[in-house]
This record gives sequence, C-alpha cells and structure tokens, in this order.
Amino acid sequence: MPTKYVVVVGSLLSGLGKGIVTASISKILSMYGLKARPLKFDGYLNYDCGTMNPYRHGEVFVLDDKGEVDMDFGTYERFLDVNMTMDFSMTGGKLFGEIIAKERRGDFLGRDVQIIPNMTELIVGKIEGIAEKEGLDVMLIEVGGTVGDIENSYFIEAVRQLSLKHKTVFVDVTYVPELSTVGEQKTKPTQIALRSLMQSGIRPDFIFCRSEHPVGQPARRKIAMFANLDENRVIDDHDTGNIYAMPLNFMKQGFDSVLLRDLDISGVELDRAKLDGLQRYAEAMGQGGGKEVSVAIVGKYIDLHDSYASVKEALVHSGVANSVSLKLNWVESEELEGKSREEVAERLKGSDCVLVPGGFGKRGIEGMINAIRHARENRLPFLGLCLGMQLMTIEYARNVAGLEGANSSEFDVDAPHRVIDIMEDQKSIEQKGGTMRLGSWPARLAEGTRARAAYNAEIAHERHRHRYEFNNAYRKRLEEAGLVISATTPDGGIVEIVEWKDHFGVGTQAHPELKSRPEKPAPLFDAFIASAAGSEKQAGVR
Repeated sequence: MPTKYVVVVGSLLSGLGKGIVTASISKILSMYGLKARPLKFDGYLNYDCGTMNPYRHGEVFVLDDKGEVDMDFGTYERFLDVNMTMDFSMTGGKLFGEIIAKERRGDFLGRDVQIIPNMTELIVGKIEGIAEKEGLDVMLIEVGGTVGDIENSYFIEAVRQLSLKHKTVFVDVTYVPELSTVGEQKTKPTQIALRSLMQSGIRPDFIFCRSEHPVGQPARRKIAMFANLDENRVIDDHDTGNIYAMPLNFMKQGFDSVLLRDLDISGVELDRAKLDGLQRYAEAMGQGGGKEVSVAIVGKYIDLHDSYASVKEALVHSGVANSVSLKLNWVESEELEGKSREEVAERLKGSDCVLVPGGFGKRGIEGMINAIRHARENRLPFLGLCLGMQLMTIEYARNVAGLEGANSSEFDVDAPHRVIDIMEDQKSIEQKGGTMRLGSWPARLAEGTRARAAYNAEIAHERHRHRYEFNNAYRKRLEEAGLVISATTPDGGIVEIVEWKDHFGVGTQAHPELKSRPEKPAPLFDAFIASAAGSEKQAGVR
C-alpha cells in the first residue's frame, strides 16, 4: 500500500496542542494495525532546538540517535511506545542549509534558486524518502507555528503540492473561545482563520476545536457551514486534564471511521486488546490513587512548565504505577538562594520528596543545593537528573566530605574543589550545536545499590545531554565520605549514578524521564515515587 498522509496545521494561535492531536491520530491508526509515524516541521532557522532557551521553546527532547528535537517528540514516543529518529525532525535551518549547500555544489547551475519550486520540491522529496525508508502506511505531518506565519508558509505550500501526488488528509486545529460575560462560544475567529488556510490552497478535511468546555452543537454547526464540512468532521477537543484519553474521545465522535474512509484504507480491524489497554490506563489516570504524594520540583525554568514536560509525564506514569495521586509543588530555585535551613524547610513544607531536574548556567544553583541539603538532612527521598546529580555531588562534597568551596567548573572555574568538571573530550569543542554527550549510552549498575534494584539489571541504557561530569580525581575521597557510586560507564571511566547510603537519594547523569512510557515508567522515577509513598521497591539494597 502506498503511503498515505495526514497533515496537521494550526490556525488562529500557537500552543493549541497540535502535537497531542498528531500523537492521538497516530495512536488511533496504530490500533488499527497500521504503521503510522509523525514528522514534525519547525520553521525556525536553528538547525535543531539544542541551542534554544527552554523559557521560549520548552524542553529539548533527546533521541537515542543523539537528535535534539522538539518536545512534541516526547509526546509521540509516549503515545506510540516507539523510539523516534532525527530523520522525522525537519527544521527551516536544516532545509535552508541543505538548499544552499546544493547551490554551492553546483546542483542548480544556470538556474536561479527559488522557494518554489526548488525548496518545495526538496521538502516533498524528503518526506517521500522518509516514508519509503520507514515503510510507513501513514505519515502524520505536524506543521509547527500558525497558518499565516512567514516561517511556515513555504512548507504549507509544499504539503499542498504533496497532496497533488498522494492521498492526503488535512486537519486544522483551532480555538473556540468562550467569553464569560456572554456565556457563548465564539466561532468568528475560526471563520476568519479558515479563510487564511483556504487562501493557501488547502481546505481542511477535519477541524479540531480546542476549548475550555465541550464544544456545543451550535458552534460546531456554524464552523462546519463556513468550512464546507459535515458536522461530524468538526471534532470536539476540549480540556480534560487527561491527554491519554484524547484518542478515545476522538473515536467516540466517529473520527476514526471517517479518517480511514478518507484515506481509502479498508480491511483493517481495531485491535481490541490495545484499545482496552488504553482505556484502562486513561481510567487509572482519571481516578488517581488513594494516597497523595507531594513532589517538590526545584528548578530554574519553573515559570514555563513545558521546560520540564518529560519530567512531569514521568512522574505521572510512576504515580499511576504506584497507585498514588501526585501533587506537584513547583519551586523556583532562586527563591531558596541565601536562605537559612529553616526558611528552606518552610518553603518545602508538606513535600514528601524532592526532585531537581536538568539545566544549564549559574542562576539558581545555590537554591537547588539548599533544597538537596534539606532532602538529605531530613531523609526525604531525592531524585537528581543531570544537573541535579551534579549538584547532589557538590552538596555532599561541601557538607559531608568537608571540601569547602566545592563546585562545578561550569559555575566557578577557580573553585578550590571542582568536583564537577568539563568532560575531557569537550575541552577542544568550539561549536555549541549538537556537540554535547548526546543520545543513548550504557551504564553498568553496581550490585546492592538502589539503582541496581530499580533497574533490576546489570546494564541500563539511558539518554544523555551534558558537557560536564563527575571529576574522577575526587571519586575516592567522596566514596570514603560515604557517597555511593552506583553506576559508571562499562569501562568505569564516567560516573553515571550516585546515591546516599542511609535513605533514597539518587542522582543520575542521564535523563531517564525521556524514555518513560505510560505503562513502562522510568525505573528510577518508579522507585523514587514508591519510596515517597512508603513502599520502596528496594530488594537487595546494601
């Protein structure tokens, strides 16, 4: 069967959840036994999102193959339970870089190089090539940004041209506001936005309506009329607080049968076992657990929760696995800087455990260290991720091992004890993009440790994104002071995980949150939440 295509665009404004809609459609198609994968286009001129600010862009999601990609890839992987590759990430920077390289090589000798046809033909060819290479039944294409943006206009033209060659269905994600003063859902913004999309030569086959409350029949009828669509093609996509129930919501509206008919796909049957599994998980998420566990997330990008999207989802997965309800206490680390033990304790009061996620730069570092000290001294379960593991090491060096002034060379190159230092192979690197220690790496887990018990394996593979590491010059001294080195690279060269001896405190140089899946939570998160709930899964811990 030749590959069919579903293109998801957004009109009116950004941040409507196109990634979740794209992932949900992919999930629905996969439950019918079809190989469906999403491709994401972002119009920015960065080669990838690795050098972008989390405050503006959200988290950088890292793939097994070292790709630094948009956070939507995390949603794709979690919904589909697959490992995506960087081939499926297409950016304006990559495309313009490739077209200029072709021109410099002489591929266009005698011709001027233009957006149309040269760029659009390049895009169509790349899309077709990926679909063929992966053997896809259906490729989902999520177009980042909003219809009408200059940044994605050429890509929208390219997918219009794609639709002339292949069976293609267009999905528009819009927003239906509801003014509290009149209590009515307003469709005029969507009507106006539809004109812009149609002026691009695209008429949507489906319109997904984001809204705070279920979209009423009058609003759906009016949108359908202006879009020249049947009402069953206007899909209610209101806020539910449970993203894993969204595919079920769309299927209840008959979306799946209409989509398959549009794609000319017949003879496929819904896998009832997969459907039942999704229903069970969505219900478990909706019900929550009997016991509440409060997690203090102490970070430096707290104002934008999307900066820690995968951390939040990994906690959710572990909460469901441990049958507990989670309460997330978001703490801006700068609030804890320069504070006494008593002041830190007051800010973290009521938290059952503490998590310090990844990040870069000096701002807020001392506040995170204060939070880690609070967790250690008060025997609260602690989980440190990447930067969190490094700061756990620094806190232990200062306050237990007696290494006054211990720090990371990232924050203080003149520190008397640089217990965290730049990796040797990073010292000669000048270009910042795509040059960190990235992708999936193995770690050997020491017997009798919490990490070994959590993974229940000798070797674990997790994704990384860092330039700095545990300084082996201080390894013996810190171990003598009681810090447990519970995992290293297989050759023993790089410290991967450290632990406290007397209670659950684990810091990992990796980002295990990136591989957490709804029914397969990240092992360290699972053990962390279990410990906070008072039911540690720690058999064999020394």
